[in-house]
Amino acid sequence: MSELKGAAIFGQSGGPTAVINASAAGGFQEALRQEAITAVYGAAHGIRGILEEKFYDIGKEDPYELELLKTTPSSALGSVRYKLKDADEDETDYKRLLEVFKKYNIRYFFYNGGNDSMDTCNKVSKYMQKVGYECRVMGVPKTIDNDLWGTDHCPGYGSAARYIATSIMEVYQDAHVYDQGQITVLEIMGRNAGWLTAASALAKHAGYGPDLIYLPELPFDMEKFLDEVNDLYKKQKNVIIAVSEGIKDKDGKYISEYGAELAYKDSFGHVQLGGLANTLVNFLREKTDAKIRGIEFSLLQRCAAHLGSKTDVDEAALAGEMAVKYAVEGKTDYMVAFERAAGPEYKCNIKLVNLSEVANTEKKVPREWIDENGTGLKQEFIDYALPLIQGESAPPMVNSLPRFAKLKKVLATEPAMCK
Repeated sequence: MSELKGAAIFGQSGGPTAVINASAAGGFQEALRQEAITAVYGAAHGIRGILEEKFYDIGKEDPYELELLKTTPSSALGSVRYKLKDADEDETDYKRLLEVFKKYNIRYFFYNGGNDSMDTCNKVSKYMQKVGYECRVMGVPKTIDNDLWGTDHCPGYGSAARYIATSIMEVYQDAHVYDQGQITVLEIMGRNAGWLTAASALAKHAGYGPDLIYLPELPFDMEKFLDEVNDLYKKQKNVIIAVSEGIKDKDGKYISEYGAELAYKDSFGHVQLGGLANTLVNFLREKTDAKIRGIEFSLLQRCAAHLGSKTDVDEAALAGEMAVKYAVEGKTDYMVAFERAAGPEYKCNIKLVNLSEVANTEKKVPREWIDENGTGLKQEFIDYALPLIQGESAPPMVNSLPRFAKLKKVLATEPAMCK
């Protein structure tokens, strides 16, 4: 395929992770090396930044700061949750994108994100093909939810899993301090797929984990839950429970929506409402006399770069780098994905998956990896997840605190000159 000369733009979308910036770093560094790429831009707040013609000239950044992106959490360019309408219904956004692409001679578009982001990537790719504008479009996977179809795992998951497992091991130590007994409910992210909550099984594998694990892959029954908790509490007086925020009953209703019905009333009769952890805590308080504590891991799960997995960081950077290499070679309309090689030693190879196959398709925890009772994970999951959390990610320190990247973020005000 003939060489395509033009600018490249890289956008970040959806929820940030501990390693999404590593993918940006890998992509930026490789794009700046490529002769075919005449300028490198970073979109401010994803696709919205392109629509608003607000993006940064990455060529003006300090190379050292770009390297530091690999150990800097969150989305350095700014993220967005913006859903493009189907072009057949409304071409307004697409016409604007094409206008901006033509103005800056953008011929390479890289979009880093999860399910919705791959949908955006797919729509942009198909529209550019439809109108005959040559632009190579590549998706770069990112999500702590680990639910992108077509890839063995997603960058971001390994670091989040390591944080979850480590934090639960520490909570375990704290929860066993007193002798009067306690029930601890840990709420972990995961609306439709339970990969993050499943990571709590790694803590159990290490000897300091939850007694009960509930994933959204299986329907949740409140009475069965109560019996399981009571049985364990009678035996050991200390119970730790890990639950996905998205668990539902057999009718598809989120358990967190039970809150108003199960709201715990204090001694003044005041209703105490909250998320899933609070809903389950209030339910157990009504049914047991145990001391109960609820903990919501919340945003800490996705930004804990201090517990980042080196494997995760390295693979995230590789995903960005390979997206650029494949695009320059002539590939387009794909997402970069990981394929695990067979054998006892962990090794992943890069492969490409069609964007149309990935967009809006969820990958869930296999039922055969969940135990028969639906309250734990089997060894197959441990074997899958353990390699993903390996290695220490070590950012430079200043006064014993991490030194994060500081980008200049110089706005591109006119098309850059060719190299």
